[in-house]
Amino acid sequence: MIPANAEEVDVVVVGGGPGGSTLASLIAMQGTRVLVLEKETFPRYQIGESLLPSTIHGVCRLTGVNEKLAKAGFTHKLGGTFKWGANPEPWTFAFGVSPKMTGETSHAYQVERSTFDKILLDHARELGAVVRENCAVTGVLTTGDRVSGVTYTDPDGAERSVRAKYVVDASGNKSRLYRDVGTREYSEFFRNLAIFGYFEGGKRLPAPRSGNILSVAFDGGWFWYIPLSDSLTSVGAVVRRELADQVQGDPEESLSALIAQCPLISEYLSDATRVTEGRYGEIRIRKDYSYHNTKVWRPGMVLVGDAACFIDPVFSSGVHLATYSALLAARSINSVLAGTLDEATAFREFELRYRREFSVFYEFLMSFYDLHESEDSYFWAAKKITKTTSSELESFVDLVGGVSSGEAALSNADVLAKRFKGESREFAGAVDEIIANKGQSMLPLFRSSVVRQAMREGGQVQSHAILGEDVEGEPPVFEGGLVPSGDGMFWVVPESKPAP
Repeated sequence: MIPANAEEVDVVVVGGGPGGSTLASLIAMQGTRVLVLEKETFPRYQIGESLLPSTIHGVCRLTGVNEKLAKAGFTHKLGGTFKWGANPEPWTFAFGVSPKMTGETSHAYQVERSTFDKILLDHARELGAVVRENCAVTGVLTTGDRVSGVTYTDPDGAERSVRAKYVVDASGNKSRLYRDVGTREYSEFFRNLAIFGYFEGGKRLPAPRSGNILSVAFDGGWFWYIPLSDSLTSVGAVVRRELADQVQGDPEESLSALIAQCPLISEYLSDATRVTEGRYGEIRIRKDYSYHNTKVWRPGMVLVGDAACFIDPVFSSGVHLATYSALLAARSINSVLAGTLDEATAFREFELRYRREFSVFYEFLMSFYDLHESEDSYFWAAKKITKTTSSELESFVDLVGGVSSGEAALSNADVLAKRFKGESREFAGAVDEIIANKGQSMLPLFRSSVVRQAMREGGQVQSHAILGEDVEGEPPVFEGGLVPSGDGMFWVVPESKPAP
């Protein structure tokens, strides 16, 4: 039952992180009444500090917050540097290898999430969203089969109700509202555990790669090493679930012991001291954090970001999936509220594209991890990848620009397994070819369909954000599907081209 005195808005967003603030911004830009309910008070701590260009130069450009981010002084990330296996020489990839990420868009940021998230939330306020912090949502209200609002406690502890045409759950991995939409299924493949902390005074990669994320494999798993500033570094170890006994007892001793198992990380932290006070003073642990929800929307309610799914962080996909899903959901809500599409059609496009993007990362990472397991050594052992030549760059771009991945059937284990086996063999063959030519060319790797799939969508979002209505009309991703409007804010039915 909805109380007679309930407040009324158009859209309630639960959670003010990147997914929630991005969606609130895109909705508020249409003049829609948006209320954001955030249980904490910003700035607050959050993990997930390494971003992708498609977020900064795509989604954030659409909301207009990209200029504020450019002035915030975040560390520039030109790509990633990997040290996998016994080869003493790490290999590096650069975002600028793609013409869609050249010039001003050839970088992302390493961010302190407390600062980054507050910038995004304050921007949503400026665009017209009402933001209430220290307000914890306690449940959803329904009218028949439709979600029609939420209940929450205000900063004084009083119970409140608000009626809305749409409820968006952007409350992260600790969400409980997802149970009102579907069930959460944890990955049996990525049953990993992460332990992480922060250090002052750690070493940096040589310029111009000093802002890169450094990912380093060791016998028990892999480390991330993220330079958040000239002196502050986020350091975390991801270990397989069966090795969880290495992360028992005192967290300080556990992290130190894992660092000792990884010579390169030990070297980079040789003159560093761990931060022991403030928001970075705690050593944190997360377990079994790869999952997806069986359903991501129902009439009147939609899940975005970590409330819907999360995947192993080796390629820094967390904020990307949050902001991209927020963009997809905002298009659906905007279209329904504008009366241009019915709800089922609009949210079918949201769900298909969102699951497709999640599945691309999932399968891509399964290929990485399966190759490591099947070879009984890290798949990246004994290889060094160097910078590509211009001719290879052109070939890579042609391949990336012409590939359509389709939708992976996450709910059909047989289909997923069949595709995974074929793509894993393909990926392994590409790595073997690189090893055979002594790392002189990355082109065999870029011929792999899993790599092409993982790169395609981010470039499309960036191009649309930069060029707007000038971008060439893109075909539907799915047969009979929709395409973005010229401004990127709505879904539209693609125009039928006349027969020749």
